[in-house]
Amino acid sequence: MNGRNGPSDPIIDLLALRRAVQARDEWLDHGLSTAPADRATAEHAISGLYRLLNREPPRFTWVDSPGAMLAPDPPVAPVVPGPWLRDALALDPDPDTAPPVAAQLATLVSSLRRTLDRRIDQRFKLWASRFSARDSAAARLQPPEAALRDGVNGVLLLKTTVDESLHGSLHDAVRAPLRRAFAQQGGGPSDLAWFGQHDAHWVARYDVVDRLGLLPISGAERYQLDLWCALARSCGWWWPGEDVCVISERPTALHYEPVPNDAHGGVRLHRDHGPAVVFADGWCVHALHGTHVPAWVVSVPTVERITAERNVEVRRTAIERIGWDAYIDRAGLRLAAEAPDPGNPGFSLRLYDSPSEEWGTPTRVLLAVNGSVERDGRRRKYGLTVPASFDDPVAAAGWSYGLTGTLYARLARRT
Repeated sequence: MNGRNGPSDPIIDLLALRRAVQARDEWLDHGLSTAPADRATAEHAISGLYRLLNREPPRFTWVDSPGAMLAPDPPVAPVVPGPWLRDALALDPDPDTAPPVAAQLATLVSSLRRTLDRRIDQRFKLWASRFSARDSAAARLQPPEAALRDGVNGVLLLKTTVDESLHGSLHDAVRAPLRRAFAQQGGGPSDLAWFGQHDAHWVARYDVVDRLGLLPISGAERYQLDLWCALARSCGWWWPGEDVCVISERPTALHYEPVPNDAHGGVRLHRDHGPAVVFADGWCVHALHGTHVPAWVVSVPTVERITAERNVEVRRTAIERIGWDAYIDRAGLRLAAEAPDPGNPGFSLRLYDSPSEEWGTPTRVLLAVNGSVERDGRRRKYGLTVPASFDDPVAAAGWSYGLTGTLYARLARRT
């Protein structure tokens, strides 16, 4: 069981790293694709997975978006825990109580991933044991080729620039907000659904190592992996039923931006005016600089809605949308204390009382000015929620860094 290019030591040189980065970018493109689905390829791959379970291929129903599964009468019934799960956990299971195909697929792919992960870990373990926190930081902060030239371990760079980068861009920045929106709009657990192009982050882990000739894999394992790769390249989310499988088209629009200061090509959802992800039937998700937000944050952020919002990240994003000065003025927040910022000479730290009745736990808002200049020449103001027990803005600023006020006051210029 050798990789495509035969057995090899786990040494990642410049050429191998370039191939890995190229493959990463290919998978990122698949995960962000808005092209129409390749229906024939998707149906062929799903049929192959059903056959691995000794089941007949299903009939296929195509929908415009995952939102179609939110209808009162969805095309396929969602899989929920039932007798099959209780029986699977029993000491003496009933052979007549078979788990649904979705559960069988989950077992199938989990077994494949565990096996391949174990082999990758075994091949790389001697190298991985040498990685320090300093090595990891160096790998994340530099572009991969520069880091390799500076002596950062190639295997660590492979993990950073492929696994971590794609997980951040596709799982955290795209799939997670879509799943959250699906759940908030009434969808049930999507754990027994699959995500097509948004599974590309984990598929790429094995595909890239395999392309480099470093993945011991059998013919049967490669066959199954190729099916998952085909699905990540060809369609959106899909729900396997006993006789019918529902497959969603990919979005028709997906807006994103580079993650600031990311050395490994990371991206996040963002659109200033309108939804960041749009499907053909109108189902959509809004996001600003990577934060999933309700539509009102993008279209009509108001003090009343901000004050009533319980989610801290949504609230922060909405405030930044209208500006901290405008929010403080319109919300009538009382200035509790002000002091020069020792980490940012020439600027002040301001401590305001927050609307604690609406926000729950008593807090205050610390308003600070960024130490570095933005591209447009301005310095961004930002607010931090701090415990209401702070009366000293410097102590509150220190607390946000995990420091005492005295230690914070000794810091060099903050960026």
